[in-house]
Amino acid sequence: MDSRDAAQASLADYITESQAVLTRMRDADLSAQMDRAVDAIVAALRDRKPLLVCGNGGSMADALHIAGELTARFLLDRGGLPAMALGSNPSTVTAWSNDVGYASQFAREVEAFGTPGGVLLALSTSGNSANVIAALEAARRLGLTTIGLTGEGGGRMAPLCDILLAVPCRFTPLIQQAHQALYHYLCLRVEAKMA
Repeated sequence: MDSRDAAQASLADYITESQAVLTRMRDADLSAQMDRAVDAIVAALRDRKPLLVCGNGGSMADALHIAGELTARFLLDRGGLPAMALGSNPSTVTAWSNDVGYASQFAREVEAFGTPGGVLLALSTSGNSANVIAALEAARRLGLTTIGLTGEGGGRMAPLCDILLAVPCRFTPLIQQAHQALYHYLCLRVEAKMA
């Protein structure tokens, strides 16, 4: 499905295509990568090392959602977990972007808040967002585990991710829908281990 097809699709067709993406994702069997992602995040959180999450646009909303689910609660009553969405402080974003540049803004926050043994969870449907790539590079330099949620192929972020959860699709809205399924499952598993 592309933008033109989606604009002409009926609701039933759109739902059918959404289901097809989830089926392809199931058949791609991301279970091993998901298990590794859960284990990495739990190990970091048990050591009180932060989970940093970043993305642009809709993926920024997803980053905020993930951080909120883990800092507050997802389904279980438990203590707060140190999860943080990068780019959520407008003063930092505007100061750094104005003085230096937007492309390195997430990387700057990784430098400020990243801890060796911590985790960066980076979201980009294309896998090519310059500021997400820079954040992954900074995380690698600082010794964080890098996890990527992206679309088919993983783009430029694929080689920078220790763990890659790539949705087998190239249509942004459907990738974002699949990302929500993946990160809800991730939150469910992490919370169960941390509760």
